[in-house]
Amino acid sequence: MQNQQQSIQGVLSIAALICLAVGWFNLFSPDINQLLSRKVFYILIGASFFVQAPMLTNKNFMYGMYAAAGVCVIGAFLPDSSGLAMLKTIGLLAGIILSMSNRNRNR
Repeated sequence: MQNQQQSIQGVLSIAALICLAVGWFNLFSPDINQLLSRKVFYILIGASFFVQAPMLTNKNFMYGMYAAAGVCVIGAFLPDSSGLAMLKTIGLLAGIILSMSNRNRNR
């Protein structure tokens, strides 16, 4: 089961990175590039964090990862002009920090 979760998380993360790269390199129209790099990217990263959360050994990290996932996804749906749009970046950073903290503890 954990192997399957890791595979799903890996696929979601790679898909998110592809979305980000497409937006950076302007491979499509500006609207599509913005949708992929500023919306779909954060939704996929949030989904990846959601899949990763149950694999974390520390319960506090697990709940924090669920929160980071939710903040990423909710932030993705907020308009970029909104002052709250930065929530998605905060969720991304929190998820990365939690992920890295969990890896250090497992070694």
